[in-house]
Amino acid sequence: MNNTSTAVMQRRAAPARGLDFFPTPPWATRAFLREVLFAEFASHCFSSVWEPAAGGGHMAHVLSEFFPKVRASDVEDYGAGFEVGSYVGVGPDVIAANPHGWMITNPPFNLAVEFAERGLREARVGVALLLRTSWMEGAERYQRLFRERPPRIIAQYCERVPMVAGRWDPAAASATSYAWFVWQQSHFRKETRLIWIAPGAKQRNWLDSDLKRWAA
Repeated sequence: MNNTSTAVMQRRAAPARGLDFFPTPPWATRAFLREVLFAEFASHCFSSVWEPAAGGGHMAHVLSEFFPKVRASDVEDYGAGFEVGSYVGVGPDVIAANPHGWMITNPPFNLAVEFAERGLREARVGVALLLRTSWMEGAERYQRLFRERPPRIIAQYCERVPMVAGRWDPAAASATSYAWFVWQQSHFRKETRLIWIAPGAKQRNWLDSDLKRWAA
């Protein structure tokens, strides 16, 4: 029997139909791009990016502010006009690759390792995944991914990034901590640097146009 009483304040849980669709607040993506990616990787190519869990486009729209070429896709059609296909798995529904510099997304938590593995096979420059901070934990995840391919950077938000199933709610609250896991293809050292996205990121990266576009 499914327990449907879990609150968003306690943890992020997948919708009943099984799709892990929790749109990223636009300010959170903008904070990462401005204050982490373009600051730490200033000398690298930012010509193209693939967002393979694009949902309704909350992250892809912000990516288009920084990248001249954005490819957006999702396993489900959310009516945003994106390509429809699975990023992981096998079979005819798996979406084909094309050349891109970065893969940046907020992936389904239970498939995040698979997203990282494919991204690291195909992205020319790097991969960035937005995940719960607790994703750092786990022996299986360490053996499968972190031991040989640790991220170059883990960027931790100092403030909460509330996410609500199926929509962006600017008034939502959350007890869940989020961080970005960022790999660089040319980074072969075995250490990971922890940095912080400083308090006030929401205020620094808020645009009223986001509210007009998404709040409805």
